[in-house]
Amino acid sequence: MAEFFTNTNLGIFLLIVGQCLLIIVPLLVALAFLLYFDRKVWAAVQMRRGPNVVGVFGLLQSFADFIKYAVKEIIVPAGADKFVFFLAPLVSFVLAMAAWAVIPFNDGWVLANINVAVLYIFAFSSLEVYGVIMGGWASNSKYPFLGSLRSAAQMISYEVSLGLIIIGIIISAGSLNLSDIVNAQAGEYGIFSWFWIPHFPMLFLFLISAMAETNRPPFDLPEAESELVAGYQVEYSSTPFLLFMIGEYVAIVLMCALVSLFFFGGWLSPIPGIPDGALWMLLKMSFFFFLFAMVKAIVPRYRYDQLMRIGWKVFLPLSLIWVVVVSILAFTDGDERNLGGMWARWEVEASN
Repeated sequence: MAEFFTNTNLGIFLLIVGQCLLIIVPLLVALAFLLYFDRKVWAAVQMRRGPNVVGVFGLLQSFADFIKYAVKEIIVPAGADKFVFFLAPLVSFVLAMAAWAVIPFNDGWVLANINVAVLYIFAFSSLEVYGVIMGGWASNSKYPFLGSLRSAAQMISYEVSLGLIIIGIIISAGSLNLSDIVNAQAGEYGIFSWFWIPHFPMLFLFLISAMAETNRPPFDLPEAESELVAGYQVEYSSTPFLLFMIGEYVAIVLMCALVSLFFFGGWLSPIPGIPDGALWMLLKMSFFFFLFAMVKAIVPRYRYDQLMRIGWKVFLPLSLIWVVVVSILAFTDGDERNLGGMWARWEVEASN
């Protein structure tokens, strides 16, 4: 049986499909409950009850919404470009899901353990902009078009600072492979061996940039209902709207996974003596999703000019300076262990 899955074309194809489903199905189910959790946090902050009717404690509310969107009528605007109109949400959804191929949940638990995983994720998250632009343009309406322009400018602006922050992590880890980055954080001090200490200033910049990159409040300017109704999603209904929404939330959960992997040791246990495992990774991702939900509930929306100013005039210079600082620290650390191997983890591994 093992030979069938490793030596025949059909077996290899079935194995890859099975592995993909093993990531996609649990991710989509988890997304339904995360959406419920997001709404519950928002309700708790505003002293409401939130979803509480469908299922026990309202746990099945997301599934009810899914069925509602699936069976509603698809309405296409009269002047819309039909092909691009339907292609846009599909592009947005597929690209968001494809980025998960390189995310490791445990040592060896990864679909594609490639050496350029960081570049792969950046390529796919950059391409997600196209889905938004296509959706805004194909709707043939001014609100969606304005929303898509805003979204494109915003995503491109904050990708620059995200990339520079991650360069600092790559310099310390000495690899673009996500599993290697996590293993570089393994040490005898548990939680104090992770990158959140040597890269502490960039942790906050990364979290804020991740919110802006995924159009998450307080940076949800592309879909600011007070001025643009629902941004690039105005003319969408039923399943195409559902695909946009799932794509957006998948990107948010991806950012939670990246924060866990880059700064908080991924699947590594925070307490020495307790074994590492995928459960730690899931707990860390849930915690960061909770932070995202809290920020959505308590922070007011930025103006568009403020959003652009903070991206280009604050985050970009700070992240550039940090790359230079980390380079100097890693060079100093790597030569004579002057800083205890804090910034040059590949040297520490080599010496061990």
